[in-house]
Amino acid sequence: MARFTATELPQSSNLKGDCRFVNLFPETLQLVADFFKVLSEASRLQIVCSLKTGPKNVTEIIAATGLGQANVSKHLKILAQAGIVSRQQQGVCVYYQIANSFVFELCELVCDSLSAQVQQQSEKIAHLAALRR
Repeated sequence: MARFTATELPQSSNLKGDCRFVNLFPETLQLVADFFKVLSEASRLQIVCSLKTGPKNVTEIIAATGLGQANVSKHLKILAQAGIVSRQQQGVCVYYQIANSFVFELCELVCDSLSAQVQQQSEKIAHLAALRR
């Protein structure tokens, strides 16, 4: 995964409309989009979550996720190519681990946002239900 250059990132950003991505080159934006595509698959997110507690080999990932061996191997390859997981040979076993824990922060941000949306929708439904009585 390529890193952003200093000239591509704006010096300051605020919540009133500045987008940190506004000055990025289209090629860099494509890299960002590709990164999110990798995380947009539920099986890959399962694998990522299974690695939160530490490195695991394929057998341990299969046990933690319930996914098939071929499926896990395919997704691990994609996650490794994207730089989300790294692999380390230990004897005859290969162990996979999260390459950068920011991925968990990203997932927590998304989950918090979705939780807030669900809470707002529940409140609206409750309000509508109360109006019908």
